[in-house]
Parts: sequence; structure tokens; C-alpha cells
Amino acid sequence: MTESVYYNSFSNSHPLKWIRWLIGKIAIATLALMAIGAATRVMNAGLACPDWPLCYGQVIPTQQMNLQVFLEWFHRLDASLIGFSTIILVILSWWYKSQLPKWLPMASSFALGLIIFQGILGALTVTQLLRFDIVTAHLGTALLFFGTLIAIATSLNPTQNSTVVKKLTIASEIATILVYLQCLLGGLIASQWALHQCFAGNELCLVMNSHIIGVFPTTIASIILLVIAWKTPRLINPLKKLSKYIAIILLLQILLGVATFYLHLQVEPLTIAHHTMGAALFGLLVSFSIFSQRGSQQLAIDN
Repeated sequence: MTESVYYNSFSNSHPLKWIRWLIGKIAIATLALMAIGAATRVMNAGLACPDWPLCYGQVIPTQQMNLQVFLEWFHRLDASLIGFSTIILVILSWWYKSQLPKWLPMASSFALGLIIFQGILGALTVTQLLRFDIVTAHLGTALLFFGTLIAIATSLNPTQNSTVVKKLTIASEIATILVYLQCLLGGLIASQWALHQCFAGNELCLVMNSHIIGVFPTTIASIILLVIAWKTPRLINPLKKLSKYIAIILLLQILLGVATFYLHLQVEPLTIAHHTMGAALFGLLVSFSIFSQRGSQQLAIDN
């Protein structure tokens, strides 16, 4: 059975439709969570709720509520909703496993494992008073969870046969890894306020410069991917659309990075958008990689 026929055999499955819908909602909530996390960081609201998992010992701290408390409280609320939704995803995946791809229950369970680990890191972020390594690991795990959701959703998306050269798959995987590492460096800068410290007292400039230098290999890898994609004949529509989105987000990300640097992180919305665009670019590249891998596998089967 070819891949296209295999996935089409599940396309009319009601559980699969529910799961696709649920994964899409969780992915959107996760991207929003990372944006809220960035806002919490730039507004210095990471310890606005001094305890965990409650906030001032309450589910809703109405008396202490201000912008900083709201950001941290809403960040935790969104994380809780994502956690409960992922539990539902795992239950559905195992309950209807006979009607779903065999790999899906294990993949959803892996996503739940990441969420549990993310919750532990979230607690440590508060109890260890925003230790930079824990904060960075918190972001890294969130990106892995987001990427896992995108990979699952893309793998469940039936697509037609296409011509996919091997170098396209390799280029997309390299670009994905580089963007992930660049996002981690960005998180490291944010968690240590490296840009402020470098400009104010020439401290942690190595961390800041590493992120700046990392822009070049990341951008070059993404451009190479786009060039190969645009030159590949009979490229399927999803990859064509993803190529356009990647090009747009990459350009916006570079512009936001330059503006954020020259404005010394003084314009909070720009900093938040820069973090969020980085996560979105990572998600697009993950989806591109999965589509290209499936195309390469299908091409090998057909040959």
C-alpha cells in the first residue's frame, strides 16, 4: 500500500478528524503560550506570582491583579489548558488506535511526556527564581513540544505524490536545526538580559554576539532551502505554500531582529514579535521537513 493510499484510508475516520482539530488548537495555543512567555519575560513578570502552581495561593488572584500578575497568571492558565488538551489527545489516540495510524498513540504520548517535563521546568523557573539555564530549557522544551505537534499534524495530512529531491529534505532538516538553536540562543539572551548588560557594562557580550553571528548560517540555510524548493519541479502545493510562508517570516524575523537590537529591547511588542516569529519559523520548517521526507519516501516506493 503506497503512502497516499494509506493516509486516504484514514481520511474519513471521525476520530482522526477530531484529533486533527484538537492538535491544531493545541498548536495554536502553544504558539500563543510562547508569545505570552516572551511578554512575561520582557515585562519582568516572571515572579509576579511568587508561588506555584497557584498565584498568591489563589486560582484567580483578584486582589493582586495587575498587568504583570495577569501575564504570569494567564501564562500558567494557557499552559494548564494545553496540558489537559494533550491528555485528551493521548486518551483519544489510544482509545481509537485501531482506526488510526499505528504510530499516533506513541507520538501523542511522547508529546504528553514533554508537557509533563515542561510543567516541572515551569515550577523550577519560579522556585529557583528565574535561573537562566532553567528558563532557557523551559523555552527549548516548549519549542520541542510545538515541533512535535506540527510533525504529528503534518504526518496526518494526506498529500499527493510529488518530485522531492533528497537535497531538499537535507536542506530543510539543517535549516530546522539551526533555527531551533538560534531560538535557544535568543532565549539565553532574554533570560540573562544579555543585550542590556552588554550595552551597559560590556558583560555577556559573547552571548549576544553568538546570537548575532548565528543569524548568518541560519539565514543562509533557509535561503538555500527556498532556492532548492523553487527549482524543484512538480512540487506539491503544501510545500509551495510553506516556501512562501518561510520566505515571508524569515524576512520579517530579520527586520524585527535588527529593530530590536538597535532599539535596545526598549519596544516590548517588537521583542515579543521577534520571539514569536522565531517559533513560527521553526514550526514551518518542521512541517516542510516532514512533507519533504514523505515525498522522498513515496518517490523511493514508486521507483
